[in-house]
Amino acid sequence: MNCKCCSKTLNDTVNYCPDCGAKVIRNRLTMKNIWADINAQFLSIDNHFLKTFVHLFTQPETVINGFIEGTRKKYINVIQYFAISLTLVGIQVFLMNTFFQEDLDSASEIFTKLQKSQNSENNPFNDFNFYDYNNYQSVIYILSIPISTIATWLAYFILGSRRFNFTEHLVLNVYYYAQVVFITAVLSILFLCFGLNYLVISGFVSVLIYVYLFYVLHRVFHTSFWDTALHFILTMAILVVIFIGLMLLSIIIGVLYAMYHHEAFNITI
Repeated sequence: MNCKCCSKTLNDTVNYCPDCGAKVIRNRLTMKNIWADINAQFLSIDNHFLKTFVHLFTQPETVINGFIEGTRKKYINVIQYFAISLTLVGIQVFLMNTFFQEDLDSASEIFTKLQKSQNSENNPFNDFNFYDYNNYQSVIYILSIPISTIATWLAYFILGSRRFNFTEHLVLNVYYYAQVVFITAVLSILFLCFGLNYLVISGFVSVLIYVYLFYVLHRVFHTSFWDTALHFILTMAILVVIFIGLMLLSIIIGVLYAMYHHEAFNITI
């Protein structure tokens, strides 16, 4: 018998491949098999999803450092966990667009007023579309991960804490953002059900997720409060610099694009 994943020859008595770790499947696919897998992963008391979710709050270093150091079966894989969180984002967007449209309209009106305020030419909210932000949250999370990874990696590299390489910082940030998605989606819908203002909810959740980042860095790197605070502040500063750089780059690209089309229009005339 051969492993269906890596084709290694297996002993008839083994249940897992010693090379790739894949479970040996002997039975034909049935609804009973699928339900057993779903139950093992998500519904049983000792399921991987619940354990990953809880331990990322109570002991994030066990989940993140364990994955980096090679513990890959105790918790849900980092990519799989992030994929599940993105599914939750889709559910959140659907619920908000379906049942909380008035709350979205109210938040949008506030941003519209900011766009129409004095000195509108220099207003950073000019190009902000609240509905697009809500509908494309999953894309925003995906694009935020490499930026956040650069920030944490640089902050720890600059301060001499070079225990993790860039890829390992990427794992940390993917787990962090997946957990942030769960926090944001669940709390947002829950608070909206109690009639709280969406912008107030967003502000509260934003503070909460940065506090959680501080907590994750503190636990994962086993540093003191003040040492973690220094790394956290530098990470935030790098994020601001990256954000400003991206804003300037987008402005330059926009200006060049407008100049190109202006010149093309003049040549056509």
